[in-house]
Parts: sequence; C-alpha cells; structure tokens
Amino acid sequence: MKRAIALISVFLFFAVMTAGGHADNDTIDDAIQNTILSQIEAFANDDREAAWDYASEGIKQQSGSIDTFYDMVKLSYAPVHRASSIEFMERIPHPGFQIQVVRLLGPEGKHWIAHYQMVKNGDDWKIGGVGLKEGPSSI
Repeated sequence: MKRAIALISVFLFFAVMTAGGHADNDTIDDAIQNTILSQIEAFANDDREAAWDYASEGIKQQSGSIDTFYDMVKLSYAPVHRASSIEFMERIPHPGFQIQVVRLLGPEGKHWIAHYQMVKNGDDWKIGGVGLKEGPSSI
C-alpha cells in the first residue's frame, strides 16, 4: 500500500511538472509573439518610438538613435517593416536567448522566413536581431 501511494505521488509530481512546463512554454510563446506583433504593428503605423521600444539594448546601442534604427529597418528589412501577413512557426530555445521563426508576406507579395533572436530584459522579451531569407511562395 505504501509503495502504491509512493508511486502515485511520483506520478502526480511528474504530471504537475509536465503541465507546468507546458504552461511556461505557452507563456513564453505568447510573450515573444506579442512583442514581435507589437513591433510589426508599430512599423505599420510608422510609430518609430514604439518600434524602438521593442528593440534590445544591443540593437539600440548599435543603432545609436531611433531614426537610424528605423531607417535601417525600412531599407534593409522591408519584409519586417511592411509585413502584410505573419505566421508564427516554431520557437527554438537557446541558452540566454530564443529564436522565433516567422513566415512573412512582405512588399510586392514576396514570402520570407524571419528568424527573430529574442532576449529577456527583466520581465520583457526584446528583439535582439532578425535574420531574413526568401521563403517558399505559399504562406
């Protein structure tokens, strides 16, 4: 009887830990996706300050100013700057950061795959960089 209770206790412990892990992953997914969506919305509204707020400290230091940051995104990351459709794919955890894979429909109807490097800053997720490559023609 004691062994059965011990096995049930172990089973319940792992069931709770597993459920908690999924909840944590869902929370991370939601936070990361909300950050990305919010920045894309800021770009769509030409809200430079809001877009800047979602950038990591490293990006802010590299850019030096809101205007330099915004102009760099506008010129070099047009699919991010003017995304008309977005689909979240997998999130890939790494020590110290996460990669969120996103499919984008950019200007001129071209499809892109974006790899967002997401970094934690206090309680918030910030965008530490974006790698782009042309994607398949269907989204």
